[in-house]
Amino acid sequence: MAVILIPSLILGLVIGIYEAILVHRDVTVPLHRFGHMVHAIVFAMIATFASMNVPFVLDLLSGVALPSWLMNVLVFRIVIGLIAVIKIHGVSAAIQGSVGISSVGLAEKWTHSLLIGVLIVLAPYVVPFIIPLLPVWAQN
Repeated sequence: MAVILIPSLILGLVIGIYEAILVHRDVTVPLHRFGHMVHAIVFAMIATFASMNVPFVLDLLSGVALPSWLMNVLVFRIVIGLIAVIKIHGVSAAIQGSVGISSVGLAEKWTHSLLIGVLIVLAPYVVPFIIPLLPVWAQN
């Protein structure tokens, strides 16, 4: 099985930067802003890598007793996306709770969380169109 490394990391970086931009608006303390940015980018890169390399990840998890329904590539990608949505929304709620108790923008946070989760799930299906646009060194 071939691992898609560089394209998955590049797409994850782009998705992570988008998430960091969204989180950036909610955080006022510069050090916290930097920490959340790094966390968003690293998590998005890991989740996108896992989504784009499901057979490799499932092989890594071969010693773990996973339910048979989770062994389906699409289902596994959707689970990765749902984990991302829950994580992103949780971080947004925690930031909102630490800045103020207002619920303004809560629906917007769900929308952005879902959008990022969908981007992570769709990354393997979009990458064939993006790879030709990348420099030669980044195409594999």
